[in-house]
Amino acid sequence: MGAVAQGALDGGGEVIGVIPTAMVAREWGKTGLTEFHAVESMHQRKAMMAERSDAFVALPSGLGTLEEIFEVWTWRTLGYHDKPVAFLDADGFWTPLLDSVIGLGDAGFIRPGVLEDLVVAPTVDTLLDQLEERVTPGRSALVPGT
Repeated sequence: MGAVAQGALDGGGEVIGVIPTAMVAREWGKTGLTEFHAVESMHQRKAMMAERSDAFVALPSGLGTLEEIFEVWTWRTLGYHDKPVAFLDADGFWTPLLDSVIGLGDAGFIRPGVLEDLVVAPTVDTLLDQLEERVTPGRSALVPGT
């Protein structure tokens, strides 16, 4: 995610980092960001990111991203927020996972509207176009893991 943050900075964007102090101690935090917040726990990290974001985007990544995107997606289904949740499905990266989630819906464990509400796009441009229709202007999208 450091590369994503650096790309945003290089393109003139703003990057806000939120990281638990334990991760800072391991030198996992990126420096040179627009804003940097060290918090005590992952719970505080996720709460701050969710509060400051207008959308949530999962880029191809690993377990931390999955944990975070599923949490904010669950929050959306429970009505804790109305911000878009999205997957950048570059080269079909998320397709097997999303097929499994569709299977959960087919089995009756996920309401149909929940799946229809998800933004899934194969390219950054398509994803941004779809999010632009749903995001309140003036705020940035959260990229879990940054």
